[in-house]
Amino acid sequence: MTPKAGRASTTPLMQQYLEIKRRHQDAILFFRMGDFYEMFLEDAHVAARELGLTLTARNNGGAADVPLAGVPVKAKTEYVRRLVQRGFRVAICEQVEDPHTAKGVVRREVVETVTPGAVLSEDLLDDAANNFLVAVAPGPTTGIAAIDISTGEFVLETVPADDVPAALSRYAPREIVVPPGTVIPSPGATTRTEREGWEFDAQLGTEEICRWFALGSTMGLDITETDGPAVAAAAALLHYVRELQPGGLPQLARPAVRRAAATMVLDEMTRRNLELVEPVRAGDRDATLLAVVDRTRTPMGRRLMRQWLLAPLRDLAALGLRHDAVAVLVDDARGRDRLREALAGVRDLERLAGRAAARRATPRDLGGLRDSVQRMPDVLNALDGLARREGSTALEQLVAGFDLLADLADVLASQLVDHPPAALGDGESVRSGVDATLDEQRALRDGGKQFIASLQARERERTGINSLKVGYNRVFGYYLEISKANRHLVPAHFERRQTLTGAERYVTPELKEYEAKVLQAEDLALARERELFDSLCAAVHERLARIQAVARAIAALDVLASFAETAHREGYTRPELTEETVLDLRQCRHPVVERRLPAGKFIANDILLDERQRVMLLTGPNMAGKSTVLRQLGLAVVLAQSGCFVPARSGRMGIVDRVFTRVGASDNVVLGQSTFMVEMSETSAILHAATPRSLVLLDEIGRGTATYDGVAIAWAVTEHLHDRVGCMTVFATHYHELTQLTEELAHARNFNVGVREEGHDIVFLYRLEPGGADRSYGIHVGRLAGLPTQVVERAGEILTMLEAGHHVAGREPPPRIDRSQLPLFAQEPHPVLDELRTLDPDSMTPLEALSRLADLKRRAEAP
Repeated sequence: MTPKAGRASTTPLMQQYLEIKRRHQDAILFFRMGDFYEMFLEDAHVAARELGLTLTARNNGGAADVPLAGVPVKAKTEYVRRLVQRGFRVAICEQVEDPHTAKGVVRREVVETVTPGAVLSEDLLDDAANNFLVAVAPGPTTGIAAIDISTGEFVLETVPADDVPAALSRYAPREIVVPPGTVIPSPGATTRTEREGWEFDAQLGTEEICRWFALGSTMGLDITETDGPAVAAAAALLHYVRELQPGGLPQLARPAVRRAAATMVLDEMTRRNLELVEPVRAGDRDATLLAVVDRTRTPMGRRLMRQWLLAPLRDLAALGLRHDAVAVLVDDARGRDRLREALAGVRDLERLAGRAAARRATPRDLGGLRDSVQRMPDVLNALDGLARREGSTALEQLVAGFDLLADLADVLASQLVDHPPAALGDGESVRSGVDATLDEQRALRDGGKQFIASLQARERERTGINSLKVGYNRVFGYYLEISKANRHLVPAHFERRQTLTGAERYVTPELKEYEAKVLQAEDLALARERELFDSLCAAVHERLARIQAVARAIAALDVLASFAETAHREGYTRPELTEETVLDLRQCRHPVVERRLPAGKFIANDILLDERQRVMLLTGPNMAGKSTVLRQLGLAVVLAQSGCFVPARSGRMGIVDRVFTRVGASDNVVLGQSTFMVEMSETSAILHAATPRSLVLLDEIGRGTATYDGVAIAWAVTEHLHDRVGCMTVFATHYHELTQLTEELAHARNFNVGVREEGHDIVFLYRLEPGGADRSYGIHVGRLAGLPTQVVERAGEILTMLEAGHHVAGREPPPRIDRSQLPLFAQEPHPVLDELRTLDPDSMTPLEALSRLADLKRRAEAP
């Protein structure tokens, strides 16, 4: 988008444009010219293509005409939204002096650059999710700094390099700022912005934070030396934000420092597999955990609910406070209803106040802020009653720090009209009686309008022209319109202003005099109203920290009340949390699947993992519900450590530091990775990162390769998790060979998902039963799927022959069958058979046997 026109031969206006454009070459420049934002040169071509605008040209003095495209000022938001959604940056260049008093070209400046991560307009934001702009300072210990410009949230976090993708998935940034050449996997459609490497400096970051918040040092911000990488990221982020918002970010709150040990780590794979906040299938929004438990009543609550689910706590004391509060709210249904009803009238305090502080608010925004603040007494009254109940420490703390913002409510209520317009100038925003100067100008304006309105009757009587009427348009101002049939009656002092097909328009000296008074009074009234409105925004800015504190309290109350409402309606219970290694859930249910089934149809199960049985080997046929069991266990852990009750009759749960899942099959064509490669990569990540405090949920590891390879890998993975990691594991598999592991691994147990055979059909019971399954019932499932009868019958014959000698732990092996009946073995003896006959399986470990067998198989298949 580099300007190409030469400066010497251009008009003064184009010279100004080119000078500003050179400082914003990476953005589309919206150049204000009266009631339009114009784009020139390459920007005009881009805008015409992306926005469907008509491409025209502007005379450029002696130089060649330049391409031109424009949009109305009143339609700016929609056009900016479309460009930002396509990944463009938009620099808004405004006229910063009055065109009527300017000498020469009106002075213009860029007041804001809108990027995907730097958005304030309500139309560009999702009220249920934060819009984070994130900077990353890479290294063995990586620093992350995140800012949501719309809410003022500012977060510093330092994480191990391996955990960066998981951390970024929590923030779901719209834009990420990194040093040149940095390779960091970022979730979703994230815009990448590179900044100079020197900007990522901890010392610069400390100075920038102190300067931004007018502090002598960062000692009072809970920032320590270990947070150096995060402070380095903050240096680049704050420097970048200052460029995007030249007027600064008055709404920015002091940074919150997050410690890695305080929250559970959920990587992108786990977040996706468990469908915590986003569904696997696009558009199926009800398929997420968030959709099930989110009964919040405010935008702040919706955003905080998402944050809590993506960053569950690991601190027993903090979780105890949340669970205590939820318990109080569950037990007091009337109090809970009163609180939720009071919260329902509270709008987005954070974003409304943020726009006011940044001078981007509309009168309607301040009206929404006023109405929300006026709800605070109702919220406090409802909260106060709940906080008096036993075990409500967290609610008591919220009451103690609750700010009614009564002074702000009085200011806004006394000065704003009851129903403010969407924009200044579209109607009156400030009440009459607030300011004498404003009232005087309004009186002059309205008096002039009344005089002009009465002029029609007087002129009709004076001229005898009954069809005479007074009108107004923005081009000609006020006029008297007379039909051409009555032209002979027009007095001599009428001055013709415009000729129409069937009428003439005139003005009189008297009309022009009053028009000047009206328009001047309108301009002066609007200017004074704008001054008063700015003073209201300043009043909000002065109280911004208090408003943000109240917004955080409202959000926490909303989430806790939502958890309680969900627990009450869905029959969730409070789990007993402990530091021990245990997950004991009785009659546990899958919250999302249960919601989608008719009431009472979901089959609940008991699930127990503890020191005695840390590893559960789960077998059973396809469609029996193995994956459901895996996911419901992971979801129960996330819910419990987010502060919610769990979908179970009872639960005793140890604190988990990480949840890992490997469920389903997918490939990565872009990176040239097959389904099996993706599976192995994800499994590798789990084995390297899991700790004894982790929960690992695996589904069908090793299925993407040859049978013996797959069994060997699955066997070795299970041994590693059992012997070396020592974490709680549930491994769902079709490899019945793995059931033998329970004979060797002291803390492993077999379970299967039960089925019942009825003739040639099977009935899925969806019930966990001790012991391993003896078969997968794949042929039965094939029959249910509609495979031809001949295929199903032949598959049954082959399966009977192949199953000979197959061993399942705890069961008698079936009688051996002559495998020469299979065409696969009906061939001349192979040299490998001699070696097979010399093997002594009884003297080999299972893993050695599998390895040897895999080697023989490869040799047998060699040409």
